[in-house]
Amino acid sequence: MHETLITPHGLTRLQAELDRLRTDGRREAAVELRNAATAAADLGESPEYHAAREQKALLETRIAQLEARLAAVQVAEPDAGNDVVDLGERVRLRNLDTGSRVTYEIVGTFETDLAAGRISAASPVGRAVLGRRRGETALVETPGGQLRLKIVAIEPARAAA
Repeated sequence: MHETLITPHGLTRLQAELDRLRTDGRREAAVELRNAATAAADLGESPEYHAAREQKALLETRIAQLEARLAAVQVAEPDAGNDVVDLGERVRLRNLDTGSRVTYEIVGTFETDLAAGRISAASPVGRAVLGRRRGETALVETPGGQLRLKIVAIEPARAAA
């Protein structure tokens, strides 16, 4: 179920990437291909031409992937007023064993970016906190043992970056 869900911010990011690739990306790839073809005496022997063709093919593959994802996703709007962790909300957690704190935005699978603090609702932590209320403790099974995470706060997600 979570594989097809996406937040409004995630939808905006995917659409922006697709738009950029369809316009600027294709334009840049065409220029590179044309320049490589013009510079080559024999296209069959030109590594620059083959590299430009390969880059163009990778670009078209990424465009097709994004189009397929966008056709399959369902936008999940968080219910900010219900005091329950929903997809698209930020949750601040405290590890009850170590005292460490972390903040994550719970997102759909396509949006996961750990470096940006976005974890999938299908991840172990995402599954454990989804649907829980502020003050509750979520138990997360990990290879290193069980984590006890207390939900400190539930906040609206930040604007798309």
